[in-house]
Amino acid sequence: MLKRISWILLACSFGAYANEDVLSVDTIVSNSFDLVFPNESNIQPEQSDFKVNNFILMSNEAGERWVVVTMSNTSSGRRSLTHKHLMAIVADGQRIAPIEFIQSFKANETLTLTINFGMSKFPLLSVYSRLG
Repeated sequence: MLKRISWILLACSFGAYANEDVLSVDTIVSNSFDLVFPNESNIQPEQSDFKVNNFILMSNEAGERWVVVTMSNTSSGRRSLTHKHLMAIVADGQRIAPIEFIQSFKANETLTLTINFGMSKFPLLSVYSRLG
């Protein structure tokens, strides 16, 4: 009997852990809006030829923050998007960069990417690039 109860508890703990990993959609953003948190250190993404068209913010109970973002290469040449070209604003006003990645774009190409912004106690509010 004790062995059966142990197996049930073990199965329940795995089920509870698995639920923390499931991502939920927080919000879909297609129109631009202004957030006016102070940025005394002038933290900005590197200038690039990449434009953020829209994005979907996602998270899980463990605090992982992800974004599905549609971006366009505005250049007439091939370019590589990296983690240095994007930034997110978090609900406490911080600016954070995503986990390291690289994605190649053809000239004037638009792609949708899923990007990991790591762990945060606060939700993501916006994702942006800086056109050069």
